[in-house]
Amino acid sequence: MNTHLPWSLIVLTLLSACASGPTSPTPANALRYSVPNLAVQPEAASGRSAKPGWAFSRQAVAAANPLATDAGHQVLRAGGSALDAAIAVQMVLGLVEPQSSGIGGGAFLLHFDGQKVTAHDGRETAPAGARGDMFMDQGKPLPFDEAVQSGHSVGVPGVVRMLEAAHRQHGRLPWAQLLAPAITLAEQGFRVSPRLHTLLQADPHLRKDPLALRFFYNAQGQAWPVGHVLRNPEYAHVLRRIATEGSRALHEGPVAQAMVARTAQAPRPGTLSLQDLASYQPKERQALCFDHPAPAREVRVCGFPPPSSGHIAIGQILGLLTHTQPQGPELVGGLPSPDFLHRYTEASRLAFADRAQYLADPDFVPAPGGDWRSLLAPDYLRQRSQLIGHQSMKVAKPGQPGTSQSSFAPMPTQTEYGTSHISVIDAQGRAVAMTSTIEAAFGARRMVSTDPARQGGFLLNNELTDFSLSPSDAQGRPIANRVEPGKRPRSSMSPTLVFDKATGQLLMSAGSPGGAFIIHYTAKLLRGSLHWGLNAQQAINLPNFGTLNGPTLLEAQGFDSATIDALKARGHDVVQIDMTSGLQAIERTPKGWFGGADPRREGVVMGD
Repeated sequence: MNTHLPWSLIVLTLLSACASGPTSPTPANALRYSVPNLAVQPEAASGRSAKPGWAFSRQAVAAANPLATDAGHQVLRAGGSALDAAIAVQMVLGLVEPQSSGIGGGAFLLHFDGQKVTAHDGRETAPAGARGDMFMDQGKPLPFDEAVQSGHSVGVPGVVRMLEAAHRQHGRLPWAQLLAPAITLAEQGFRVSPRLHTLLQADPHLRKDPLALRFFYNAQGQAWPVGHVLRNPEYAHVLRRIATEGSRALHEGPVAQAMVARTAQAPRPGTLSLQDLASYQPKERQALCFDHPAPAREVRVCGFPPPSSGHIAIGQILGLLTHTQPQGPELVGGLPSPDFLHRYTEASRLAFADRAQYLADPDFVPAPGGDWRSLLAPDYLRQRSQLIGHQSMKVAKPGQPGTSQSSFAPMPTQTEYGTSHISVIDAQGRAVAMTSTIEAAFGARRMVSTDPARQGGFLLNNELTDFSLSPSDAQGRPIANRVEPGKRPRSSMSPTLVFDKATGQLLMSAGSPGGAFIIHYTAKLLRGSLHWGLNAQQAINLPNFGTLNGPTLLEAQGFDSATIDALKARGHDVVQIDMTSGLQAIERTPKGWFGGADPRREGVVMGD
């Protein structure tokens, strides 16, 4: 192999060869999964790797790891639907990218069947025994890491049951076949990528779990080196049961018992029960869509309603920007201008203030004015935009979109992590945008195995730390996103589908991991592609920026000193940090589809 070739070209060439076969779909119900060459490294480095963007005429799949992308690609070639491909991708991601998502976590999935968009909610829920003060200690919130590693942090997982329900509606290939790629890779092994190795080596807590220590590390406690072939027979065993029994194999019986046992162990044992697992039900919600005027055409942007806060925040930011007057071009020298960054981050402060005040599980917390769309109403956004001036407001306060005053206290800013994103468009025009998660890297750092004699297993989520650790403020006012039994924690996940408003034609499937910054990463992609004439890859490549209603955050080494100085002159407290997005996007072109993947991570796009 010529190691001087660009990494992306090497991966694409070899993976395409490994998945070779007829370019026309194989007969339906006949997926014949072929393992890619194990000599292929999923990424060249754990840092930034240039991605070229990929063009296709019929169908495409984008995911955070080449092995996962390849599995989805093979499903599409076998005649599977976009939903089928997403299932195969997710099951492989749970194996090769265990730090980000897996069967022990949850997901939000947007599906377009060619006529309508459906939102499938597989978000985790709080156990029946959860208490509002379970993350408090002597009147103060637990340190975040301590809360994460406690049994209290584990929510009832929902991704498998949600995918099963979605498959009954939108699947084309048999359920069991879609798990075959992950089962095969788990049994035969996959090579540890530089990103997985780096995160394993750096994680200060995963080694505390005996099962995880034995699986992810060598006898000296060092992460398995890059290229080490890692087999996970326990994960294969669990998936084989799920393949034949469906989600019951996870939510009942030995696997459920093992999850409950791991959650019940110290420190701070949780309350997850067999009844919690058996009774979990995914929800089908109405997608939340808003219209947005772009220079070329007006578009309709569809995303996930609460308990996600992401789509509403994105809609508010983009809507507020339409009511501000730019002082010159928004791109200068190929980068966002200081004036645009000022207007964008001021709009973001307003959106994040509303997010902290209002957003939570809609089954527990009413929408302001009785309708979540009140937060996106043009008149409300026009009124809020008047708060954006020449100087930064530094910290915004929430608005009042409805007619009644909220009785809730704003939620304090709190750390959010994790996730992985999948975008798929099949040859029939069906599309998926799905973001899945176990929250922090490696979740609660608790590995589940039904048989200690078998290596491996899967990790439990720490999703309940997405609730406010404090149930109320100093005045005793409850926080909307507080812990309550059966409640789904607020999320920032923002799977997104974009349509031409006039024709209804699908234009894009997109999304990103990144905790609360998912909102900014996805908004950046939409601004770049809809307003700046950039293709998906070019928009993804742009340096990241945003705010959580505090300092103005810029991606380290992404902006020059003149930009930083200009922002400081307008009152911004500028902080440069690593902002490791993982954007995936597939967009329509005159010749078919074009896919982009984030250079900051190891994803690729494949298709035909």
